Amino acid sequence: MTALPTKMKAVQLTGHGGPEVLQYTQDAEVPRPKNNEVLIRVSAAGVNNTDINTRIGWYAKSDSDDGAWNGNAMGFPRIQGPDVCGEIVAVGESVDQTRIGERVLIEPCISNVNGETVEPPLYFGSESDGGFAEYTVVSSYHAYKVNSQLSDVELASFPCSYSTAENMLTRAMVTHKDCVLISGASGGVGSAAIQLAKARGAKVIAIASVNKHQAILNLGADSVISRDDDIVAALGTNSVDVVIDLVAGDAWPKFLDVLRPKGRYAVSGAIGGAMVELDVRTLYLKDLSFFGCTVLEPKVFTNLIQHIEQENIKPLVAKTFPLEEIEQAQAEFLKKNHIGKIVLTIRS
Repeated sequence: MTALPTKMKAVQLTGHGGPEVLQYTQDAEVPRPKNNEVLIRVSAAGVNNTDINTRIGWYAKSDSDDGAWNGNAMGFPRIQGPDVCGEIVAVGESVDQTRIGERVLIEPCISNVNGETVEPPLYFGSESDGGFAEYTVVSSYHAYKVNSQLSDVELASFPCSYSTAENMLTRAMVTHKDCVLISGASGGVGSAAIQLAKARGAKVIAIASVNKHQAILNLGADSVISRDDDIVAALGTNSVDVVIDLVAGDAWPKFLDVLRPKGRYAVSGAIGGAMVELDVRTLYLKDLSFFGCTVLEPKVFTNLIQHIEQENIKPLVAKTFPLEEIEQAQAEFLKKNHIGKIVLTIRS
């Protein structure tokens, strides 16, 4: 086996703040796999809302809150990047040597560390170093072998967004009998949710800006409405079974109005605004169920790998940037002009 380097290229988050806290270096230490871990040579890593939210400290609910996903103290410098495709190049003790050479995707919700279950879970690229680097380590349990003709860049568009979408659909128990309304449908999670809901046989109504309607229909949505439309006027009250929400914001109460009695609401984002107004009478009089979705349910990532290998879903890569241009990549991401994912390429 080729000797591993001791130094690598990486982007280190040095604190909470603007793009200036992202420091590109060619002198980061290459991690070494511990017991039950694998070392992965990273080839591509997707850009996510969570990367930016963590950088700016958006998850903090108070001045004393650190801003990490699970509320624990966040250490700096931190290498972000939960969306990783790469190749296993070394393994720690207790890991079968035959895993070396496997092309893998990393499950970003880390519930297994050194063979032990951790609670609450850690989040790859937030509470532990992630994939914005040439090499990364993770528990062998969370490195999933994938057999696919897709490129590494295409595969790197899947882990975070698609597992989040599949988790929301799983929590909301979506079936072929359901009509599903998806907000933020042109983003990474929203576009993934369209495909995965259609794979379940559900009817999908998507919300997106007008200039993206045709692209959303091409993804498989049955219909699209504008994000500026009054959704109650467009759809009618009691018209959908499930809302998959990535937006929240001022219009949030209308999601509950369009839900049928005993409807289900699942949320995993609030890009339109985190504070919403709830009329509790709507909640209990309509017997609605709410699902906050962060920790992945068992089998979600296994199901995702199966969807990829069976070609039930397709990657949506809007643009790529080299690792050292992460600031430009995040600036492009924040413009929200793209559909799907922006991916960083890592050359080692």
